[in-house]
This record gives sequence, structure tokens and C-alpha cells, in this order.
Amino acid sequence: MYHHLQYYGYFKAQRDSLPNSAMHQHVWKNNPRFVLSGSFGERDDLIPDPLQKKKLQWPACVSSAVHRATEAVSRDSFMLSSLLLKSRQLLHDEFGKVNPRLREPRDLFAFCSGSGLLQAPRWPIECEVIKENIHHIEGVPPQPEYFYQPTGNEKVPEIVGEEKGTVVYQLDSVPTKGSYFTSSRVGGKRGIIKELAVTLQGPEDNTLLFESRFESGNLQKAVRVDTYEYELTLRTDLYTNKHTQWFYFRVQNTRKDATYRFTIINLLKPKSLYTIGMKPLMYSQLDASTHNIGWRREGNEIKYYKNNTDDGQKPFYCLTWTIQFPHDQDTCFFAHFYPYTYTDLQCYLLLVANNPVQSQFCKLRTLCRSLAGNTVYLLTITNPSRTPQEAAAKKAVVLSARVHPGESNGSWIMKGFLDFILSNSPDAELLRDIFVFKVVPMLNPDGVIVGNYRCSLAGRDLNRHYRTILKESFPCIWYTRNMIKRLLEEREVLLYCDFHGHSRKNNIFLYGCNSNDRKYWLHERVFPFMLSKNAPDKFSFHSCNFKVQKCKEGTGRVVMWRMGILNSYTMESTFGGSTLGNKRDTHFTTEDLKSLGYHVCDTLLDFCDPDRTKFMQCLEELKELLQQEISKKINDFGQDTDFEGRWNDISLSDIESSTSGSDSSLSDGLPVHLLNIADELNHKKKMYKKKKMKPLQTRKQRNEQYQKNNLIRVLKSTEDALKREGFASMLQKQPTLFKNSENTSSSTVRNGRPRTNESQLNERDKGISLDPSKATTLIVTKNKGRMQREKPAFTVSCPTKRSTNTSQKPTPDAKPDWPRNRFLATRRERTTMTLYPSLHIYTYP
Repeated sequence: MYHHLQYYGYFKAQRDSLPNSAMHQHVWKNNPRFVLSGSFGERDDLIPDPLQKKKLQWPACVSSAVHRATEAVSRDSFMLSSLLLKSRQLLHDEFGKVNPRLREPRDLFAFCSGSGLLQAPRWPIECEVIKENIHHIEGVPPQPEYFYQPTGNEKVPEIVGEEKGTVVYQLDSVPTKGSYFTSSRVGGKRGIIKELAVTLQGPEDNTLLFESRFESGNLQKAVRVDTYEYELTLRTDLYTNKHTQWFYFRVQNTRKDATYRFTIINLLKPKSLYTIGMKPLMYSQLDASTHNIGWRREGNEIKYYKNNTDDGQKPFYCLTWTIQFPHDQDTCFFAHFYPYTYTDLQCYLLLVANNPVQSQFCKLRTLCRSLAGNTVYLLTITNPSRTPQEAAAKKAVVLSARVHPGESNGSWIMKGFLDFILSNSPDAELLRDIFVFKVVPMLNPDGVIVGNYRCSLAGRDLNRHYRTILKESFPCIWYTRNMIKRLLEEREVLLYCDFHGHSRKNNIFLYGCNSNDRKYWLHERVFPFMLSKNAPDKFSFHSCNFKVQKCKEGTGRVVMWRMGILNSYTMESTFGGSTLGNKRDTHFTTEDLKSLGYHVCDTLLDFCDPDRTKFMQCLEELKELLQQEISKKINDFGQDTDFEGRWNDISLSDIESSTSGSDSSLSDGLPVHLLNIADELNHKKKMYKKKKMKPLQTRKQRNEQYQKNNLIRVLKSTEDALKREGFASMLQKQPTLFKNSENTSSSTVRNGRPRTNESQLNERDKGISLDPSKATTLIVTKNKGRMQREKPAFTVSCPTKRSTNTSQKPTPDAKPDWPRNRFLATRRERTTMTLYPSLHIYTYP
């Protein structure tokens, strides 16, 4: 048994020299000199330093009485309370007794140890990836970076194309619309990486060398149209033919004194922040290494305009700018916004997990795996509770970011939030005491890795699929919603916020959901209103919107609101900068965005302050602002604004405009890899309907069919009898039993067994309208008397059209309109009449 336990790691010491489990737990709790050697603070991997290791060992000789007492106990109690074994799961108190709770579960993912390498990103097998590691420093500009002021003389270059230019960079295999994700691997495409850049002819060759086959990179093609002028084409989101906004690429072989012009020719949005002063970002490796200068806003003659080329498809837009590089032979990068990659996130989480203090209240788990197999991380941040009642009383806060991979500003706000909430600040400790934070820092790691702007590898916008049931196609969203659903069953979720970026409006603002409960009227606006007071130079409350549109029903904000979270928001941070306060007309830096993460924490404390003075004051100010807005709206229509206390009955949705800046509804629908399957299923369904066999008839239908066939047979025999009696001349004047007529009639039915005269019969089956004066009814007295005594009469309407073809039989499916009994009777001028027997109706048993 000892060897067996030792093999599986439950027993490591010699029989005569065993550690005391209770003593080990006591020292482990109270001795601060422990270091992490495992993955993410797993407590079984906490190892004391060598000086303390000897103190934890029992004396070499353990008394025989202890051995005898130990061997006397049963195997079950031996595993739980033995002094000889250390449990891997159950916790022990200072006296060696087992606590009635389990140890924190092990990490549910294979993350590296502190001394190992990071988990390498997985790429689709179609993507080529260079082996270089791209890393940038976080430098803060020494001076504010102001918006570009257009002069009106900016050049609008004519699009030349590769016909007249020279292609200097082009990706060969890029999955677009029509293809779909199949598999992934670390390093992407197999084989030797091709050199896509041109070969320089010598030191005098000043051709720029482009590259974007690295994490989050995006550049499809570069065409040299002049000595220092290049046309650039961005790659669409993988497996789609749209969403070109995010760019991030590298250039080498620069010249210092030359003025270069870059023109991106296939942007899709008609409006952009580049039209109101936003500048692209540039990073110089020489400046970073020598002067500690990171990303900075650069560019002149910036112009955003519509592409004049018309190919009959959706119009493209162009962005052009000029630049002067700071050094010769430098390596520079250009980006739409400050990049934040999946590797950056893993490095940050590794530091948190290997921090012995932070790992005590920040538990890192795997929420799920993405389509490509990359880990989606979930952080649970809260201080340990003293009692189960205290733990159950905590409310929850859920935060997420990067559902849209090209909106890297969401990651910088998330980083600022994590920096503060994991710090030793008294406010951070207080927040951890009263809340349980569930944080998903990167919802779409696949899109971030490949450099998409909006979609996942399913080719769809994940922020339109929070209601999805396709767990395999949208695992990140499905598991996030499921996690929040379980969390709502355990405790109240006070706030949900998803961090995004906005490409058309400056400042930072929130999108929320108007509450339908009059008890909480305007309460959803209090948190953003407080945030605007705490960050007046960054956050704009007037840009906030709380209208719930039909096209946004699948967003995280609306879905969580409908699940019961009143304060459910989408935080939109601009790619540009601020138009407020001291930061007016300046670009945002990473420090500005990280500071907003701190302000979110600060506002949470104000929002949950037991003293409700701030809350009620903000609520009153909101009512005044809303009343002013309603008055302005009504004044615009020239109506009276004297509400007399009725103004708060006006629907808030009626006075708010729609949220702008998003075209993500274009990416709604089935994931790309299911479109072909759906088409095949629809085709098979149509073929199945064509080949579908005739359904079995019910008993009622069989009875009606039998009655119809029997009636036709009797009527035919009656017609033959009339011919034999000399009525052939009359039958020629009123021929055949099945003619069409446009007239309708009704027959009187008694006891559910209709009796009709010849005119009614011909009107129903022949379709010939006869004069009642020229027809008579022959009634079987026996049947008539019996039926009149049983039931009252009722009326049956007749159809208007019948086939005129006497040889054509009624279709089996058609529901017959014939009554159950018919008597053919014809008036003659002679006194004698011919009686025919009644038609008896038979049914199947």
C-alpha cells in the first residue's frame, strides 16, 4: 500500500520518517516564506525554502505506539485522519481534524509554470506566421497629442492599382468568403515560410519591406506606385468579405529625410474619426531602444474619402497620410490603435498567478476553449470570506472585453481595472470584501490572434449571438452566458459591463437598457452619470444611450438585461480622444484608458455606498436633465410643454435616437461552416416533400370515400333504370350527373341524414340549376317518418364549382360534399310515380 500511494504521489516519506499532516498545514498557513513552483498558485505546489524544510519533518524515530495506533484504524478513517498521510484535497485544521470543505480545485487548464514558456497561440492552418517575437514597450508621450487640424488642401491621390504599380507585398493564401475554419495548429501553416517582401537590389534600393504575418497583424497587399508612395489593401476578417478597419503592420528599410505617403484603399465605413482629426499610430524600434519612446500619433495631410473606382459592389473608402521616419534603416510599425495581443494577456496573467499575494484572492480558470483551441480565461476576484453566510451575501460584478478583436482599447481599460482591483489599495480591498468579480479579459482570442476587426473564426460577430444554442460554433459566448446564468442562481449580479471600442464618436460612454419597472425608473442611468462626474475629462454622459433596438437583441448588454441584470452596459471607448475638459482635442493614451478602469472601481464604491445621498442626488439631477430634454424635444415640434407632473409617463425610448457606429448586424446569421450544411438540409427537405408518400387516411376519411363510391354506383344504376323506363328524352335535355355551375344552394337535412330532390342533387353534383316547379321529390315514407322523429333539421351549404367531366373521378384527398342519402325523383305529367329504394350508408367497423 505504501508503494502504491507513493507511486501516485500521496505518500513520499519513509515509514519511519513521515510528516505530520496537521503540522504541515499549520506551518503552510502561517509561514510566509513559501514560493510558487506550480502553475498559477496551486497550493499543493507550495514548497518551503530549504531552511524550513527540515522543521517540517517528524523526528527520525516515531514511537511504536503511534505505529500500532495507526495500523489499528480502518482504511477509510486511515485516509482521512491519519497522521501519516497528507491529503491532496481535504483541508485539515491545526489539530489535525478534517474541515468539512474541500480545497480550492486545481487549475482546469495546462498553463505553464513560472519558469516555463507561455502557451503558444494556435492559428488556422491556412495562415502563415513568421517566427519573430513582436514586443512593444508601453511608453507615455511626454506631451499631449492633439488632433490633426485639416487645412482643406490635403491631397486626394488617384488610385493606381497593381496594373501601373509594383506589388511589393501580398499574402498568398487568405481564407475569405466561401471557405470556413477547419483546424488549427501552433505556428499556423506547415512548411517553410515564404519571403513575401521584394529582394533589395543593393544598399541604394529604398523600397520599403512590409510584413504583417505576426500576432494581430493585418495587411493584405502593398503596391508601390511611386518612389515614396504606397497603396495598401487590408485583409478582411477571415472567412468573410467585409470588416476592414483594423490595421497593424511593419515596415523596414526606412529613409529619414524622405516624405512617404500611405493610402489604404479598401475601408468600408463611410464615416470615420480620421475625418475629425484622428491620427494613425507609429512605433520606432530605434526610439524605443534608445529613448524609451513607445507608440505615438504621427501623420500629416490626413484625408478620409470615398474611393472613386466603381465596380458595382459596395463602395470603398480611402485613408491617406504622409509620414517622415525618424531614422534611417529603422524598423517601424503602424497601427489603427494601441495593439494588445493574446500573448500580452498571457504574460500579464502569468505575473498575477505567480504573485503570492494576488493569487490568494484572484483565481484563474479556463472558461472554455475557442474554435482554434486557444484558452478563454476566467478570473474570479474576491477576498476569502470568514463564514458561508458572508460569502453568500456578496453581490457579483461581471466584466468582459475583446468580443470584437480589433477594439484593443477595451483591453487597456480592462488592464487598468485589473491593476487596481488586484492592488493593496484600501478601496480595492473593500471592493473585494463586498463583491465577487467575474472577469473574462479576452472573449475572442482567435480573432485577436489572426488580426480580425470584428468576427471570430466562425465568420460571425459574436456580439450578435449571445442567445445562441450553437455551443460548438460560438463556445466563448455560450459558456460566458452559461456562467452568468449559474451566477444569477447563486447571488445577485449588480452590474454587467462589456468593454468595446468606437470608430465614429470621441470620448468614452455607455450603452444601457431602459428599465420597464417604474420602481427603478432611471436607476440604470445612475452608474454612468456617476462615472461622468468621476472622469469628467474622458466620459461623456450626453453620448450615452439606453434604447433597446431590435437589431441589438443578441448583444451581451440586452441579453444580460433580459436575464435580470438591471445595470447591464456596453462601454464604448473611442479610437480617437477627448473633447471634454482639460483633455479637449487630444488623443487618448494607454494611461488614459487604464485610468478609466480605476474610475470604474471608484464609481462602484459610490454606487453601493450605504449612505444613499450621492445616489439620490444623481437621481434628482437625472430627472431634471430628462425633463429638459423632453421639453426641448416637444418645443422642436411647437407643442405646449406644461406637463403638470405627467412628463415622467413619456416613454424614454421615444426621445432617444438609435445607437450609431455599428454595422455588426451584417455579420448575423449562421456560422460560415454551417451555411453549406443548411443549404444541403433545405435541399433534402424539398426533395423529401416531393417524394413524401400519401398519408394514411383516418376512419372518417375512409367512410366518406366509401359513401362517395357507393353513391356513384347507385346513381349510375338509377340513370340506367330511368333510361329503361323511357326517360331518355328528359335525360338528353338535362344531361349527365357531373356538370359545372356557378350557383350555390343548400339542402335541408334531418336527423343528420340529408334527403334531397333532383334539383338539389343536380345542383350539388351535376352543377345544373333546375326550376323547383319542374321537379318533384319522391320520399320513402318509412325512412321519412323515422328521421323526422329523431333530430331537427339543419342546413348544409354546397360548393360553387364542380368538374364537368363525367368520367373523371374525385381525388382521394378531396373531402366529399355529398350527403349520406340521396333519392333521385323526377316529376312527370302522368299520375304514376316510380319509387326507388333508399341508399343505405355503411361504415367500416
